Amino acid sequence: MRRRTHRFAAIVLAAAVMASGAVLGAGAASAESNGGVRVMPLGDSITEGTQVPGGYRIGLWQRLAAGRYTVDFVGSQYNGPSNLGDHDHEGHPGWRIDQIDANITRWVQTYTPRTVLLHIGTNDVLQNYNVSGAPQRLSTLIDHITAAAPNAEVFVATIIPLSNSGQEAAARNFNAQIPGIVQSKANSGRHVHLVDMHSKLTTGDLIDGIHPTATGYDKMAAAWYAALQSVPGSLGQGGGPSPSPSPSPSPSASPSASPSASPSSSPSSPGGKSCSATYSVTGQWQGGFQASVTVTAGASAISSWTVTWRFGDGQTVAQSWNATISSSGSQVTARNVSYNGALGAGAAAEFGFLGSWNGANGVPALTCTAA
Repeated sequence: MRRRTHRFAAIVLAAAVMASGAVLGAGAASAESNGGVRVMPLGDSITEGTQVPGGYRIGLWQRLAAGRYTVDFVGSQYNGPSNLGDHDHEGHPGWRIDQIDANITRWVQTYTPRTVLLHIGTNDVLQNYNVSGAPQRLSTLIDHITAAAPNAEVFVATIIPLSNSGQEAAARNFNAQIPGIVQSKANSGRHVHLVDMHSKLTTGDLIDGIHPTATGYDKMAAAWYAALQSVPGSLGQGGGPSPSPSPSPSPSASPSASPSASPSSSPSSPGGKSCSATYSVTGQWQGGFQASVTVTAGASAISSWTVTWRFGDGQTVAQSWNATISSSGSQVTARNVSYNGALGAGAAAEFGFLGSWNGANGVPALTCTAA
């Protein structure tokens, strides 16, 4: 298959897919690219996103976008919903470690990832496929990845819990070997890192005893994101300009509105805790837009925050990340999620969303309260 490379901003893709209302099915990759750091999500159905198309890649992409990292997911497979800005991956439902290993050198040479996110071994357990030999197969797979891409950062996750008690015991035995495997690779100078994914989920986060719910996948996304941020270079440099529509003419895009922002009021909460919030339109196209909100703690540390506003032009929120957003008519309430509510004095957190508009897209006034 000839690989096509398209250099355009990720938000344009998200806008186009959202406008069509499409959810992209699994298939061969279309080689989306925004020219960023090449990250290969690698594994089985949990990477592919069975039960929740896109899986952890949705929440991970949203966190990367909010952090202003320029990232290009790569792989031969392609699926996921509109709020996943890059649908490429290397997740293969039902595959074991040996099946991934049989193809990995070719994939790495084809897609040249800078960073690899590896979650594999669940099907070895489910199929009872020489489970005692699974750790050695994993070690060999890591060797093949690092041989094909010696400068890549390889993140190796423990596999998530399983509801069946016997299978869960086997998964725990497998997981127990992974830290030693990863450490041995690191000791030999290879860029291999451990991600303790098993502890981040419980069986309550599984939709069918094997695959996560949307919430479970988002917990995986948070774990991957934290791991990536801990290794300099795995994501390139964050903090650059927010994604915005390509300046090239497009028949489906209207001229972008000028970036706009509005500061919030910051009423004092009980105990003198306070926060402020600033709203910016970071991208706009026909019928849709992306907005970013930065929440900043006041003079004292806070443990949680809530931002409210009222849309004046009939706008609505479609998808969000890094906050839980609810709407009642024009009134919108955004609350922190588990990992970004606690802020030190003067520290900031950012959340974002995709929305729709028709005719006008004025910037609302925000109110931020803290506890």
